[in-house]
Amino acid sequence: MRSRTVLWAAFIVLAFVWLTSRANWSVRRLAAPLFNSSPVEGAGLRPEEENNIEIYKFARLATVYITSTTVRRDFFYGPVASRSLGSGFLINDEGFILTNFHVISGSSRIQVTLSDQTQYNAVSLDTDRSDDLALVKINPKTKLSFLRLGDSDHLLVGQKVLAIGNPFGLEGTLTTGVVSSIGRTIDSEDNEHLQGVIQTDAAINGGNSGGPLLDSSGSVIGINTAIVGRTNLGIGFALPINRAKALLSDYQAGRVTERPKLGITTEYVAGDLADALRLPRRGGLLVQAVAPGSSENLAGVRGAREVVAVGNVELGIGGDLIIAIDGQAVDREDALVRAMAHKRVGDTITLRVVRNGRVLDLPVRLRRAPSSES
Repeated sequence: MRSRTVLWAAFIVLAFVWLTSRANWSVRRLAAPLFNSSPVEGAGLRPEEENNIEIYKFARLATVYITSTTVRRDFFYGPVASRSLGSGFLINDEGFILTNFHVISGSSRIQVTLSDQTQYNAVSLDTDRSDDLALVKINPKTKLSFLRLGDSDHLLVGQKVLAIGNPFGLEGTLTTGVVSSIGRTIDSEDNEHLQGVIQTDAAINGGNSGGPLLDSSGSVIGINTAIVGRTNLGIGFALPINRAKALLSDYQAGRVTERPKLGITTEYVAGDLADALRLPRRGGLLVQAVAPGSSENLAGVRGAREVVAVGNVELGIGGDLIIAIDGQAVDREDALVRAMAHKRVGDTITLRVVRNGRVLDLPVRLRRAPSSES
């Protein structure tokens, strides 16, 4: 009997010890932090992140939200108002704004919203439909933040770019990426051929049109213009800012903006490809086609005579190879478009071409685009 009592006492003591230890373990586990919030030694913003933040801080103040109202007639000829949304950016502190032509096209009212939500009615000062450009103005009550215009003639594939705008009405959105390509030709929303545009993988969506594309110093090097498809697929396009400078120069000088259009299509060839085609290795722009009635056609520029397969690509051969433009050697695919950005109707551009082994200089007097292209 006594031994049984001793066993029961020992069992009770062990049970008490076990339960006590469990309770203490539970308390200790619950008392411990569920996560560690202390900063990692040395962690912080990287220089590239700091650069993005600094650019955004001032660039968003100069980026505006544009709403344009267009009145159309319905089936019963009743007036129906529709609104389009876009972006733009201030180029001086007096309220001058660059945007896309298609953002304000046909509008009866243009409203600009600043980053502080102040709203102004705007007027259109000048437009260039062929380059999808528009200059509008508001009358601000105070001096405004504005962006510097950079140089788009020396862009390199791979350099960082930042896009700011109002995609889908989401104001002040920043996206980043790189220059994916240069010298692209696309169709604008008004079915105009836009030549020599910048391709980027910075996300550009509906509402970004007219907003600035910036380089890593915060200077505007392009105007966000178009996307492929309804939403961004990693392929967006921006008009080089130097094309807009021509519009601004015309407006300031009181001239009517009238840009000549290219009447030829070209392919850039150099190196081994040029060797294979028995052309100078330094290369140039190989003319593929010449539009009838164009400036180049009237100047005697010759296009391809036949098409050959070079690897997986079909290329027209037998046409002129443009090796220099106004004395400047052709060293990139958008060389002709860049040269044309500084020209007006009536100006002359000199093309140095290689034709059948001979070097010729062809002066081309720039004319308006043929009516079939306008």
